[in-house]
Amino acid sequence: MINYYTIQPSAALAKYVRFFWVLEGDLPGAGPYTHRTMADGCVEMFFHYQGIFDELQRTGEMDKSPAAGFSGPTRHYNRFRINESFGMFGVYLYPFALPVLFNIPAEAISDQLLSLKTLLGGEGEELEEKMMLAADNRLRVQIMTGYLEQKLAAQTCCEPAVFAAVHYIIQNKGLVNVEDMAARHFLSARQFERKFKQCSGFAPKLYSRITRFQSVLSEYGNQHQSLSEIAQQCGYYDQSHFIHEFKEFSGYHPRSFFSGNAEGNEWREG
Repeated sequence: MINYYTIQPSAALAKYVRFFWVLEGDLPGAGPYTHRTMADGCVEMFFHYQGIFDELQRTGEMDKSPAAGFSGPTRHYNRFRINESFGMFGVYLYPFALPVLFNIPAEAISDQLLSLKTLLGGEGEELEEKMMLAADNRLRVQIMTGYLEQKLAAQTCCEPAVFAAVHYIIQNKGLVNVEDMAARHFLSARQFERKFKQCSGFAPKLYSRITRFQSVLSEYGNQHQSLSEIAQQCGYYDQSHFIHEFKEFSGYHPRSFFSGNAEGNEWREG
């Protein structure tokens, strides 16, 4: 049985944290569980407090995931497997939270899965220990809230207008005109792209494509619209382009994903 739920952040953190999440699986004799992450323009901090997933490489090899770490903005799908019951706590961050809270450009960890210790050193080790020893997820929310609010209070990074551009793309589900956005912020296209990559991890056009793809994923379980209607609603007017882009970012044909039988979608059924 797979259980997934989200928790809203404090008002002070809402500008940088989209939500906290919990993913738990009770697998007594049920065999391995495979989890798939998709292309995503946001950043996640994660903590395995029970069990640790193995990352399935495209070569067929398996690497142990960090017990706690950061998953950067990614343009790829990734697969993870575990053979025992598990519990994970996560923090789903806007990408510009990295430069603001940790003084790390989002671009520096794009398409990477890095341990907390690698990025934060001794501070990361201390946070990992606190999260692992916490009695329950309510306490983990309190620990992370206190930690991130403290980081926010100490931050010295200014908030460039490009932060608003990232928000705008997410709010508009990727259906934006990049040139118009650059002009709105009084930047040349080249300046806008450079600043945008630093705080989002990707060039604005790729980031918009990933965000549009994420808007399709959010329609999972929608029984009231056909796949073609969902594609058009999300701004895909060419069916072959839609299929190609969906496969690039998820590894699935969209029909397979929306069938309800695709690998690693159990958590979406809740």
